Amino acid sequence: MYQKLIRPLLFRLQPETAHHLTMFGLHVAGKIPGATALLRGIYGTKATRMLETQLFGLTFHTPIGLAAGLDKNAEAVKAFSNVGFGFLEVGTVTPKAQPGNEQPRSFRLPPDEALINRMGFNNEGIDTLFHRLDALTERRIPIAINIGKNKVTPNEDAIQDYIACMRGLYKQGDFFVVNISSPNTPDLRKLQHGDELENLLIAVRDEAKALSKANKEEKPKAVLVKIAPDLNEDELTSIIATVVRSNIDGIIATNTTLSREGLQHPNKRETGGLSGKPLKDRSTQVIHEIYKQTKGSLPIIGSGGIFTAEDAYEKIRAGASMIEVYTGMVYHGPAINRQIQNGLLALLQRDGYKHISEAVGTAHQ
Repeated sequence: MYQKLIRPLLFRLQPETAHHLTMFGLHVAGKIPGATALLRGIYGTKATRMLETQLFGLTFHTPIGLAAGLDKNAEAVKAFSNVGFGFLEVGTVTPKAQPGNEQPRSFRLPPDEALINRMGFNNEGIDTLFHRLDALTERRIPIAINIGKNKVTPNEDAIQDYIACMRGLYKQGDFFVVNISSPNTPDLRKLQHGDELENLLIAVRDEAKALSKANKEEKPKAVLVKIAPDLNEDELTSIIATVVRSNIDGIIATNTTLSREGLQHPNKRETGGLSGKPLKDRSTQVIHEIYKQTKGSLPIIGSGGIFTAEDAYEKIRAGASMIEVYTGMVYHGPAINRQIQNGLLALLQRDGYKHISEAVGTAHQ
């Protein structure tokens, strides 16, 4: 239904208009009695021991998650929790609400099955996100909160923005993702390097520890960092070493890319971060390198260009314990989750694995 009816209608609209319309529809669906059960019946996935994943002290019934950026303000958590995802990443959120960059700022590249965006962390701020998540009466899947800094905050003060997000939202998140890799906030990616990165990660990790102690938790909630694909070999090696040294719980690889290699559509001239199929191979290479350098000791969530079960399996074999979709969801709709899950089950059975964890990192053998 999505491919034949809904997507053609949405693709007649400007991308951001289509996005807002979709989010409004999903938000409304979350309020209508029986609507989420209907979504679950149409798009939901069955829990299976072969795919159930234990990570960060949490249980994920499937390793397929929704990447940050689609539900920035937690408007459609109920709906997204019922269409086959194993976890949901909301945000990126900043301490204060901000409008983001000027429109137009989102572009489709259909022949390339890609998107370009330069949104600029447009969001309603931590207070709104807190109240939306606090109002949830049920959580079917773990929720990650992706945190960032406000555009007007200089890099030398960025730590305070990330700490403010942690303090304001700690009780509402199941785990957290430090976003230092969006290409659409000026100078943000500079936080990926040197002492700035280490100081930031240690500060956020220590804040999580303090909040955990204050809330009388057995252990702090996990903190991950999301990195860019546009890193050379030395930069990637340095970031991995810093993440390990800072005792961060994992890496999401990767964010969008500035590369335009091999694109066909005229929108390739637009500035911003590129997501979708053209990112697939590079993000997998980054996952492979992280797993190799850490000898599989650091959990990785793979993101970038996942449209099929084979795409997901490639990232898992490269070293990802879980994966995220975004652009694939835009082009293929929520049925993509069931397709990927069923395909993963078939691939695992084909290769003689009894559990998905046995396939993680096997490309290195």
